[in-house]
Amino acid sequence: MEQAYNDSLGITARFNLNLLRRINRELGGEFDLDLFVHQATYSEERSRIEMYLVSSCAQDVHITELRRHFHFDKGERIHTENSHKYSLEAIETMAEGAGLKMVNRWLDSKAYFSLALFKTAGGVSIPRDSAPNKANG
Repeated sequence: MEQAYNDSLGITARFNLNLLRRINRELGGEFDLDLFVHQATYSEERSRIEMYLVSSCAQDVHITELRRHFHFDKGERIHTENSHKYSLEAIETMAEGAGLKMVNRWLDSKAYFSLALFKTAGGVSIPRDSAPNKANG
């Protein structure tokens, strides 16, 4: 799993470093992207991939909009993402614990990925304007 998130083409690394690029652009950050290295590790205990940006040297970064300076030691990490990995059974158990009932499930041809549709146990649907979307997360 770590190989997928530490891909040889650096696609995930570019995605991860884009966080610093956006801070620079949107908040007046002064991150030097060349001084951070992408790192992804799998936590068996937490059943998730953890993504970090690791400082390759001691450095100070100013973010204008925050009016703050941040110091990073060499090797210090910024925790940027968790990507949880669950078995099909664990997904159903968590959903049931949240009062949801699975309506349908779709799997890819190798059963590596799953997409599930749930409804509340009482059959109440979520109002359209309160459902998350790309605009409001």
